[in-house]
Amino acid sequence: MSEITERTYYRWKKLKAETGSYADLRPTAQRPEPVNKLLPEERQEILETVNKPEYANMPPSEIVPALADQGKYIASESTFYRVLRENDMLHHRGRAAEGTRCPISTHSASAPNQVWMWDITYLYGPVKGMFYYLYMICDLYDRTIVGWEIWPEETAEHASELISRAVISQRITPPMNMPLVLHSDNGSPMKGATMLATLYKLGITPSNSRPRVSNDNPYAESLFKTVKYHCSYPTKGFATIEGARLWCSRFVNWYNNDHHHSGLKFLTPSQRRNGTWKKVLSNRSKVYEAAKARHPERWNGRDTRDWTLPELVWLNPEKYGIPEETILKDTRQRSA
Repeated sequence: MSEITERTYYRWKKLKAETGSYADLRPTAQRPEPVNKLLPEERQEILETVNKPEYANMPPSEIVPALADQGKYIASESTFYRVLRENDMLHHRGRAAEGTRCPISTHSASAPNQVWMWDITYLYGPVKGMFYYLYMICDLYDRTIVGWEIWPEETAEHASELISRAVISQRITPPMNMPLVLHSDNGSPMKGATMLATLYKLGITPSNSRPRVSNDNPYAESLFKTVKYHCSYPTKGFATIEGARLWCSRFVNWYNNDHHHSGLKFLTPSQRRNGTWKKVLSNRSKVYEAAKARHPERWNGRDTRDWTLPELVWLNPEKYGIPEETILKDTRQRSA
């Protein structure tokens, strides 16, 4: 039943009661012919047109307007491209190098201090146009904020200092059995020579988002939204950098110890980190099972809420369609 929706299951269940059969009627369903479908002769006309000498060196985005100038319209540019693709006639041409796709950065963590993510955001200062810069590092496995600082500017030197402090505070001492991965975007403080030298010295593996891709570091971005949408955040700005640091210190304490994180099944990051999360989620599951036992009709045959967390947490997982062999390779390397 995992390949059909719950709605389909209940519809088939009703069909069984009415007809005595669970037969899947989808393959034999009568579907109307699309009214906008290209005719075979139109597809052939597209192929003949693009192969004419005057159009041989033109893309469909030029061919279609050129035909329109002659008072002729066969199909849209996207249809031209689709027909060419289906006939294996859409390939890179020209002396320019063909565009390449940068591989997405993905990592997995099965325990704290295996993968860290960090970024920098601005905080409003006392006057318009003046900012303080919040550097913040969080852990992929349990979302704990493991390091932060506020400075009046963005530099690789400040980033290097913060990473060194975080490593000391987490009692991480090289050599490590599993190198710590530090993921970030492609900003200059993240890729500066001082920063990279510090990472190599500490045995940390740097990881970066794809160029010009804004959502390859989603957990760090989400954390900054939580920062700026917290009810106590001063939207009119901080009067001094000391005031900003004091506020951020209180926020980090709240976030790590009191914030029920939606990505952790509403556990606090500290519960996930100290190992009490299994007992907490087990108790929640028992509460739900007891409630279902009292009123099973309210669940209508469905299971209770899933109160489990995966042992392996991925950065940039299924959303971008990571190949299975890549996931297996990463898992094998970490379990070795």
